[in-house]
Amino acid sequence: MTQASKTTVIAIAGASASGKSLFAETIYQELLPELGPDGISIIKEDSYYRDQSELSMSERIKTNYDHPKAFEHELLSSQLSQLIAQNNIDCPVYCYKTHTRTTETVTVKPTKIILVEGILLLSNPELRDCFDIKVYMDTPLDICLIRRIERDTKERERSLDSITSQYLTTVRPMYYQFIEPSKAWADIIITRGGKNRMAIEVLKAKIRQLSQ
Repeated sequence: MTQASKTTVIAIAGASASGKSLFAETIYQELLPELGPDGISIIKEDSYYRDQSELSMSERIKTNYDHPKAFEHELLSSQLSQLIAQNNIDCPVYCYKTHTRTTETVTVKPTKIILVEGILLLSNPELRDCFDIKVYMDTPLDICLIRRIERDTKERERSLDSITSQYLTTVRPMYYQFIEPSKAWADIIITRGGKNRMAIEVLKAKIRQLSQ
């Protein structure tokens, strides 16, 4: 992407429950009053989990949601390209309880700054080409697991057994196979999770500069 581009796309990647969402959402909420709805937007990689409506619930549960094939990255890449070209997109809506997309979409308009957060953003070469700045949240796995348990029991009504089973069979192995190696592509590596105030302020300052 050239310096003349009107849109800057920033990827925020890292392990599940590493603080990606908090980091991205904090930057978004703090800059929104300043930049306005035409200045900054946020997109979640989770929205691009593949549609599984043709599968039974028992089959959907067996899906490896931490593997790159679980995501329709080609759609995300295409839609980011559309936003960069200053066109609106219809972003999918994913339901964690039913493990598939809903029939609804959300219209996203092009903005000066687009934040994209997700676990596998830096693992896909086509996606990487869409990003001007690539951020990686480097949070220890034991902390990620504790956060994941808290989140999934409260927000997604999952049992502790299902969370730990999924963690051991897919989440942890996929982290070492796909997510951790993708750190090599990052421009910025952030420690101490989504509450790292200095990292938030540094990226906000860069975004302000890019928005001028």
